Amino acid sequence: MSGVALRRTLQALVVLLGVSVATFALVHLVPGDPVRLALGTRFDQATYDALRERAGLDQPLLAQYLSWIGHAVTGDLGVSFRSGDPVTALILERLPATLSLALASILVALLIAIPLGTASALRPRSLVDGFGTVVSQIGISVPEFWMGIMLILVFAGTLGWFPASGYVPLGEDPAGWLRSLVLPAVTTGLVSGSVLTRFTRSSVLEALGAEHVRTARAKGLGPRAVLRGHVLRNAMLPLVTVTGVQLAYLLSGVVVVEIVFAWPGLGQLALQSVQARDYPVLQGAVLLFAFVFLLLNLAVDLLYSKLDPRIAS
Repeated sequence: MSGVALRRTLQALVVLLGVSVATFALVHLVPGDPVRLALGTRFDQATYDALRERAGLDQPLLAQYLSWIGHAVTGDLGVSFRSGDPVTALILERLPATLSLALASILVALLIAIPLGTASALRPRSLVDGFGTVVSQIGISVPEFWMGIMLILVFAGTLGWFPASGYVPLGEDPAGWLRSLVLPAVTTGLVSGSVLTRFTRSSVLEALGAEHVRTARAKGLGPRAVLRGHVLRNAMLPLVTVTGVQLAYLLSGVVVVEIVFAWPGLGQLALQSVQARDYPVLQGAVLLFAFVFLLLNLAVDLLYSKLDPRIAS
């Protein structure tokens, strides 16, 4: 187990280093002068040169990268061109909103996927299976922005149960935080839940056809005992991987949903930094997304090895 953890960690660090190089290179290849965009239309040459020097843009690209990655290792991601604030502080400010939305969304997705996918697999070609297929097809096919707008129209505009937009910090008002979270979490959770429902159904069907399950039935075990003891444990293995990927995707920022619900998350911060050519913020956000993605994949790999020792060997 320790060998698997060490190997996966080293692989993740190599990938993260590659992502940092690619991100830095791509961001600096984007046309446009970020210093001019940050200063606006009125500025003098001395101010322009001073800001360019302070940002390190007068240095060769290799020197800029080594300086940036060296500071990033210590948690210093630079200073925003646009606001002058530390990038780390800007990211930490947005992180609670993104974490809240991602965790609530994956909870909604699992609450939909596990019971619906399992019920569909236990009764293939039944009404339950047909209902599960229709729900998952709708969730996968319908764009998130449209689903979000429909939820706003019904539950915020018509019924008035939830706010149409905005985010309330948990520390300020727990009830308001929960109410502001429901509609965006259901929007993203329905989409992720549709994907996970399909995986759950196929995994349970595959587990039901396994030889050890037929043996358990032949020994006289009841359907519930077979399901709990021999089907769900094996069927959940692929679901662990897909759930980890979905959570990483959600933590990386669901930009469209954040815009529809005016949600101040990391996805919206990344989009604003792209529009403003705010290199330090964009680089910091992408590096964080890559780190979170790799960290979750590492956790999934280790959990997978724990659940199935054959992987570790």
